[in-house]
Amino acid sequence: MATVTSEGMPLIIGHEWAVQLIRHSLASGCLSQAYLLAGPPRIGKTSVALYLARAVNCLDDDPKARPCGTCSACRKIGRGRHPDVRVIDGQEDGIKIDQIRELQSEIILSPFEARRRVYILRDFQKATLGAANCLLKTLEEPPPSAVLVLTAIQAEMLLPTVVSRCQVLHLRPLPVSQVQEALQTHWGVDPHQARLLARVSEGRIGWALNASGDEALLQNRDKYLIALEQVLQQNRTERMSLAQQLSRNASALPDVFDLWQSWWRDVLLAKSGNEHALTNVDREQTVRIEAQSYTLEQIRACLHAIRRAAQQVEQHVNPRMALEVLFLNMPRR
Repeated sequence: MATVTSEGMPLIIGHEWAVQLIRHSLASGCLSQAYLLAGPPRIGKTSVALYLARAVNCLDDDPKARPCGTCSACRKIGRGRHPDVRVIDGQEDGIKIDQIRELQSEIILSPFEARRRVYILRDFQKATLGAANCLLKTLEEPPPSAVLVLTAIQAEMLLPTVVSRCQVLHLRPLPVSQVQEALQTHWGVDPHQARLLARVSEGRIGWALNASGDEALLQNRDKYLIALEQVLQQNRTERMSLAQQLSRNASALPDVFDLWQSWWRDVLLAKSGNEHALTNVDREQTVRIEAQSYTLEQIRACLHAIRRAAQQVEQHVNPRMALEVLFLNMPRR
């Protein structure tokens, strides 16, 4: 059973192997001073990092019971109010060198009240090159009273010299059934809605939880799925116009490409008679119809084209150009 906070909420959902590794490292005195948590967006990387911060600084007398979730240290960390635990975020263009220098000026100081200071640097794949190189100095000789936790989508997106100085934990999506159960049990989400969110999240517990309390996430999903349906019916001129519109919100494109890939994977599943494994279960009828409209070669070509467009945007290719090429490679219904 997962340890819960004083409010009855779980400290963490899933990622049992990572939790056990952290607990074992603490019990054996072999805790690393730098970790890298890698995995898809909103999969629970920050939750695991905060679990580690609680486990390190929990005040429970029994080491095997840490983190207890109820002591003052656990509660402060859970509420983001512990003076020795900091979560560092960058702007859209990533963590800057000034933020790392501020960290370095603090990290050498003794903790105010904790056993160790814990610094969580989120989405470090977005950090500037100067910030990454600056952090290397701390990773090479970290103070014994501090633990650094970096999160990133992929370890390969960071400098190899940074990765080599961290213990890397690769987090994977949770089983859909586990996400659905957690939404119903711990957050009281309606069973029908919980099933939809669990499926659409593809095992990303953070996304599912956010979507359960933010209707805008599902509204955006509907908007971009409708845009994809429009593309498949439009002529060349209309597709170019839509590409221009969508490129104005370039920061949303990684999520849009993930969504479109999930839709085409569903079409591929329906084409092969595996409708039971669909992600977008609320669009099952539409997916079945679309599966009859395209050949296997066309469906696979669309999946490949979307992956290529996502890589191009990640490599800072002009978003409008990437979308135009993608749309031109999509078949017309």
